[in-house]
Amino acid sequence: MWTAWLLLTLNGLFFTLRLAGNTGSFPRALTREEEQDCLERMAKGDDDARDMLIEHNLRLVAHIVKKYYTPNGDQDDLISIGTIGLIKGVSTFKPDKKVRLATYASRCIENEILMFFRSQRKLQGELSLSDSLDADGENSSLSLIDVVRVDDNMLEELDLRDACAKVRRCVHACLTGREAHIIRLRYGLGGQAPLTQREIASLCGISRSYVSRIEKKALEKLRIEYEKI
Repeated sequence: MWTAWLLLTLNGLFFTLRLAGNTGSFPRALTREEEQDCLERMAKGDDDARDMLIEHNLRLVAHIVKKYYTPNGDQDDLISIGTIGLIKGVSTFKPDKKVRLATYASRCIENEILMFFRSQRKLQGELSLSDSLDADGENSSLSLIDVVRVDDNMLEELDLRDACAKVRRCVHACLTGREAHIIRLRYGLGGQAPLTQREIASLCGISRSYVSRIEKKALEKLRIEYEKI
């Protein structure tokens, strides 16, 4: 039953992904609120919510597939395999694990692709990604995966963006107007360059020590509020 559903779902999503790849656009990423709503509906058995989570995370498949160099003929295979990983990731995701859906799904996609490479090696005798590139296989720390993979910080950027949005919500929720103003200036939360305590003191017409006390108190309040979310 699982296999039949997976294949049916994959056929539709694979077509969507190929169209998106040709135009250079993908379904937009869901907002935090939209994603949470879909997760809650999916937990209640809403298949449409699950499909929406899969569709709006298709960009993760394309992004991860680009990390591997393959002949053009194999690209579709990797997209197909990666999409299977995405479907599994969304379907097995547990919000109570305190990890973001994008992070969990990306690991599932990459694991599925690596499993595919391992199976290809067993069936066709191809190189493993961990095999040495030396002809004799000795005295080399360089492996195939070091060559075909590229540095990737997409997940780190997503996590950072999510954390920044979370901090801004905390600033709005728990700080006084003056505390929020000092924190925004001190850490550049308004998009401007961060200022030193002395610069803030001069700007606000107060002492540097007073700025320091406000900052310290505000950071403690933010820490407590951040841990609640």
